[in-house]
Amino acid sequence: MDKELLKKEAAEKAVKFVKSGMVIGLGTGSTVHYALVKLGELIGEGKLKNIVGIPTSEATRAKAEKFGIPITDFEHHQVIDLTIDGADEVDENLNLIKGGGGALLREKIVAQASGACYFIVDESKLSKRLGEKWAVPIEVIKFAYKSEERFLRAMGGEPKLRITENGEPFLTDENNFILDTNFGIIENPYELAQKLNERAGIVEHGLFIGLTTKVIVARNSGVEIFSSDA
Repeated sequence: MDKELLKKEAAEKAVKFVKSGMVIGLGTGSTVHYALVKLGELIGEGKLKNIVGIPTSEATRAKAEKFGIPITDFEHHQVIDLTIDGADEVDENLNLIKGGGGALLREKIVAQASGACYFIVDESKLSKRLGEKWAVPIEVIKFAYKSEERFLRAMGGEPKLRITENGEPFLTDENNFILDTNFGIIENPYELAQKLNERAGIVEHGLFIGLTTKVIVARNSGVEIFSSDA
């Protein structure tokens, strides 16, 4: 089956868990796009009522508004019922690498505020251990990026400043840089996350540890759901 059709199938499966009256965390990325489309359809048809969403990026905010999904923020809702988001890599313990779209900071804030987090991926994103397929996006403040680059190299990583198609440094919604850092196979994601958390110039990193409720995987054979309590 075409990969885009697989993404759409997984995204629509995730939306089936949304109930009227919920506050929804709206993720960022190509797979989540299909979830936003479906949510907008159900809201427009009156099948979902009193739904509000907190977007994880300005790009998602624009899409949600386009598709008719009411937007809110933490000023009005501090607790999110369910977040639907994508992931760049998922290990066998349902830990994730996220941030390929550059929204990792807001994505993690939204995930930590959520009662449940459902991540939708196609089967190409599955790995035995994190780092097999994806570098870790690390958001750093501009002032510190060279210092953090050196720190990451000293940790055994290979950081690379993310650059746009125009040859300029990529800027996050919070106006920070991203260092995509290849650590190779990550033997202990929790330990690495703790070391990154302690560094002042690092705003956030793309290791999402212990935040997954369900991973919804689109396979050629059909949609498969993995739960953290399984």
